[in-house]
Amino acid sequence: MISSHCAPCRTTGFTLVELMVVVAIVGIMAAIAVPGYGGYLQRSRIIDATSRLADFGVRMEQFFLDNRRYTAAGGACGIADPAATGADAFVLKCVAADDRSYAVTATGMPGRNMTGFGYTVDQNGRKKTISLPSGWAGGATDGCWVARKDGSC
Repeated sequence: MISSHCAPCRTTGFTLVELMVVVAIVGIMAAIAVPGYGGYLQRSRIIDATSRLADFGVRMEQFFLDNRRYTAAGGACGIADPAATGADAFVLKCVAADDRSYAVTATGMPGRNMTGFGYTVDQNGRKKTISLPSGWAGGATDGCWVARKDGSC
């Protein structure tokens, strides 16, 4: 005999408890990943700044080879400071120049989460970290550009 009544109908979907567990797991994963990603962005911006500093130094040396001095007419650096673009996290500036020496700095921009970072290079290719934000080890360091929070170059 065939039964005329249907089996109880089941509704499908997620319960509130299941949904809250998923939200909690995603929240924990985000809490772990976001600070790590922020550190990654800072390190990549530091590498960009130090690459631009090294490039500026090469251009200053080329100017010196062509002119036998680091200064242009009027005592300004032989190479103009590069204009900061929207993608730049550091401002590069030639802060000192005379006929036989120069110093170029890269200073972190606050709007790009780089407040407190400062690096420099001179005519001898000497690298120096002139400032770091709080929480970074190393402080002012001669001979290298600190690129990691633990103070390593």
